[in-house]
Amino acid sequence: MRVIIEPDYDKLSLWAARYIARRIKNHERSGETRPFVLGLPTGSSPLGTYKELIKLCRSGYLSFRNVVTFNMDEYIGLPKNHEQSYWMFMHRNFFDHIDIPAENANLLDGMAEDPVEECRAYEEKIASYGGIDLFLGGIGADGHIAFNEPFSSLSSRTREKTLTYDTKVMNSRFFGGNISAIPSKALTVGVETIMSADEVMILVNGHSKARALRHTVEGGVSQAWTCSALQMHKRAIIVCDEDACDELKVSTYRYFKDIEQANLEPMAL
Repeated sequence: MRVIIEPDYDKLSLWAARYIARRIKNHERSGETRPFVLGLPTGSSPLGTYKELIKLCRSGYLSFRNVVTFNMDEYIGLPKNHEQSYWMFMHRNFFDHIDIPAENANLLDGMAEDPVEECRAYEEKIASYGGIDLFLGGIGADGHIAFNEPFSSLSSRTREKTLTYDTKVMNSRFFGGNISAIPSKALTVGVETIMSADEVMILVNGHSKARALRHTVEGGVSQAWTCSALQMHKRAIIVCDEDACDELKVSTYRYFKDIEQANLEPMAL
C-alpha cells in the first residue's frame, strides 16, 4: 500500500487527477486497443479531482473518448432525473463536461425491476471489458467503501445493500438535512468488485475520516472496517490530506512521508 500525504484537499485532488490522467495517457500510448476502464465514486471527496480532470480535458491534454467508466453505486428508488440520483450527480459534476461517449458511462439503475439481475449484468459487463484498470473511491467515516457498510462481506460482489443510519445521516446534507428523504437501500459494487481492479485509489480528506484512515492503514483486516481490505490489494494507493492523518501513529506518518518524499508534490504532466 502507498500512502500519499498532501497538505490540503486541493493538493490531494490535483495529485489524484494527474495520476489518473497519466494512467489514461500511458494506456493510450501503449497502443492498447481496448478502452481504459475507470471505476468512479460520488460524494464530496472526488469533486476536486473531477474538476481537475475536466480542466485537463478542456485544455486538450486528456481525452475520455477511449475510456469506459463504471460507477460504484446508486440509490434504489430514485429515477435518473432525480436531483440526488447518482446518475444526475455524475452528469452534473463530470460527464457533461468531458468528451466521454454517453454509451461508455455505466451506472447502476436504481429503478431496475429486477435488482438481482441488474447487479449480475453489471458484473458481467465489467468482466466483458477485461476488468477495471483503476478504481477511484472514497471512504465513509465508518470506513465503508462504496455502500459496503460495516460488517459487509469482504468477498462481496455487486448487490443490493441496506444503508445504516449513520450513512443516511452523513448523506442527509444532500437531501436538505431530511433523513427520511434518503432511500434505505442502494445497489453497490462489492468489496471484491473493487479489489478485483488492477489498481485502487482511495481519497481520504478531513478530520472526520481520520479514524477510518487509521483502520485502513494500521488496523487488522476486518469486515467491521471494509476499508481495511485494501491492505490485501497488490496496488492500493491512499491519497489523503494532513487533517485525515490525525489518528495515525507518528511513526506511520513519518514512514510514508519519508518513503513517498519524491511523490508528495503533484506530479508534472
